[in-house]
Amino acid sequence: MKAFEPKSVLIEEQALDYELGAEIKERYEDKEVPVRMIESHNRVKWKEQMTPLELFEKAKETLVVGVKKTLRFKSCQPSADYRVVGNTSCPGRCEYCYLATNLGSAVYPRVYVNIDEILDAIKKHIKKSEKEITTFEASSSSDPIALEHITGVLGRMINFFSQRDDALLRVATKFDNIDSFLNIDHNEKTRFRYSINSAYVIREFENLTPSLTSRLQAAYKLKEAGYPVGFIIAPIMLHENWKQEYKRMIDKLATAFSDFQNSELSFELIMFRFSTRTKNIIQERYPETKLDFSKDQKKHKGFGKYVYDEETAEQLRTYLAELIKDRLPKAEIEYFV
Repeated sequence: MKAFEPKSVLIEEQALDYELGAEIKERYEDKEVPVRMIESHNRVKWKEQMTPLELFEKAKETLVVGVKKTLRFKSCQPSADYRVVGNTSCPGRCEYCYLATNLGSAVYPRVYVNIDEILDAIKKHIKKSEKEITTFEASSSSDPIALEHITGVLGRMINFFSQRDDALLRVATKFDNIDSFLNIDHNEKTRFRYSINSAYVIREFENLTPSLTSRLQAAYKLKEAGYPVGFIIAPIMLHENWKQEYKRMIDKLATAFSDFQNSELSFELIMFRFSTRTKNIIQERYPETKLDFSKDQKKHKGFGKYVYDEETAEQLRTYLAELIKDRLPKAEIEYFV
């Protein structure tokens, strides 16, 4: 899939104190992409008056460049011990995306240029950890691969973790521009997990993202390069012919990875969920969305969220677990939520 190219770039003034910030500014000025300086990446002021939908579209086409000042690490269960943020948001338009709703108007793809400071903070945090091996999730606030061609930040992180015996990096993605990682001496300290779904979910809701085939091809390349690889099936949705479609998905995955049938592949299974707030935001941004916000077969779960009820959840869990076990007997299901 063609890499993201912004229609405009906003750069925090302080970002020019860093080599990467200056490089990004020069790169897009050379391409004659409009570049504007801003005081803070957290308080972007738009010149135009726009409707919420227009603002969303404008933000998604804009790259924001800043300096990450908060260098603390929040919990990131169940995928890892902590989250590490090298960028936020992404150029994709997945209609169900929790990030796009949690970030509010700050849905613009944003990159941080002070990578040395971020890596130094990780090093200090690991020293304070009581765990023998501390895990970090690089994808809790973004799809980092979607912006890697702009910054190279994830490659720096992979190199950093490759030299440590006390920490591991985890990366989740839908994007396929992974060739820059293939020759890194990673020492198996970074696990890539590809987000996959049924043909219906990808077609209807995962706008501006690579196809399932492209994702599987990228995952295969990473596995060939020696990286630990896994898959995230999320969000799992009930829809017409869902059993047949999820079976075709697993069959396609198993066929693509036939050379690695005896290798361990990890799976994370995450059900569709929403809150009244996210429903309202999504319907405002995607008035024609086909996402199922009905309360049928769903239960209320803390903080105003709705998720499939116990009976439906067990049906989904059992069916997918059986599919995975049948076609990929060595695979491990890390969790189902």
